[in-house]
Amino acid sequence: MNVLELRSRAESAEAAATAAATADGGAPAEIIAFPATPDPRVRRRSRRLGYVLVGCGLALLPWLFVLALGLPSTTTAAHWSAAWVGLDTLEALALIGTGVLAIRHNRHRAVASGATAALLTVDAWFDVMTAAPGADFATALAMALLVELPLAALCAVLAVRASSIAGRA
Repeated sequence: MNVLELRSRAESAEAAATAAATADGGAPAEIIAFPATPDPRVRRRSRRLGYVLVGCGLALLPWLFVLALGLPSTTTAAHWSAAWVGLDTLEALALIGTGVLAIRHNRHRAVASGATAALLTVDAWFDVMTAAPGADFATALAMALLVELPLAALCAVLAVRASSIAGRA
């Protein structure tokens, strides 16, 4: 939608409000116009941040080769159980928080559900990739395919729908 369409809609809304108010014998309602585009400084800052983020992502690409060639295939982690309990705690809190925000139709549900989808996807990946062969791997794969990834997909759909609804508001 361009500026002329926005202006035309605002003028139509103002005319309708004036007609409705004068028909009731009252004063016409005041229409508050919001700018169609953000402040140019905000746009520049956002654009710079975007370039920084793209640069960081591109800088990680060579690092992936360093990791792939240099990391050992197995290792011992000193805080293995704390890492997993911490990740699952974050997932539980994210699911609860996303659910509460969705129930309340809170505008922040898009961000929360996107973060929850990411956490669930990461958990599924690491569960499968770190599982021991045999029954552990089968259990991790089943949990990923039947629980974690479907929940992640649900949260991703909620994020997209909520953000598109917020974009129309």
